[in-house]
Amino acid sequence: MLHWRFIKPSANIDQRMSDDISKTIESSDPSLTEKLAEKLGRRLRGGEVVELVGDLGSGKTTFVRGMARGVGSKDHVASPTFTISRVYKSDKLTLHHMDFYRLDKAGIMNLQIEELIADKANVVVIEWAEVTHEVLPSRRLLIRLKSKDEKTRNIELSYPKELSYLVEGLV
Repeated sequence: MLHWRFIKPSANIDQRMSDDISKTIESSDPSLTEKLAEKLGRRLRGGEVVELVGDLGSGKTTFVRGMARGVGSKDHVASPTFTISRVYKSDKLTLHHMDFYRLDKAGIMNLQIEELIADKANVVVIEWAEVTHEVLPSRRLLIRLKSKDEKTRNIELSYPKELSYLVEGLV
C-alpha cells in the first residue's frame, strides 16, 4: 500500500538556527515523493531557497520534478549533475535547480546564486550546497532525503518559522 506518514518532529538536522522547525515524513514510493514535492511546489511564492541533501540515488531529482510541476512548469526535469544548473519556467515562477556535486569551490557560481536569490520571481533549489553555504540565506528550507529501502524514503524538512507556509499541513 502506498502512503505518506508523518513520523515525528525531528531533532534539528542542521546547525543553522536553534529555533528551526523540523519534521520527518515517510514516503513509501517515488511517485508519492514526487506528489509531495508537487504539493510543496504549489505553495512556493518566489524568493525561496531550498537545499536538497541526500546520497546519490536518494530521490533529489524526483523531488525537483514534483516541485517544478507544482509551480506550473511543463519542462522536462533532469539532473543537473553534469550541467551544474537547469532552469524550469512557468507563468508564475522560474525554478533554478543547481547541483554542485562536481565542484570543490563555488567560485563565480556564488555571484550567480546571489543574483538569483535577489530576484523574487525565482526559486533556487541547490543540491550538494556545501560549497555555497557562505552565500545561502539562513532563511531556507532544508530537505534531507534518506533511503530506507529501494522505494521508501524518509524526508526530513527543516525550516525557520517564516517558511512554515511551505510545510505545515503538507501531509
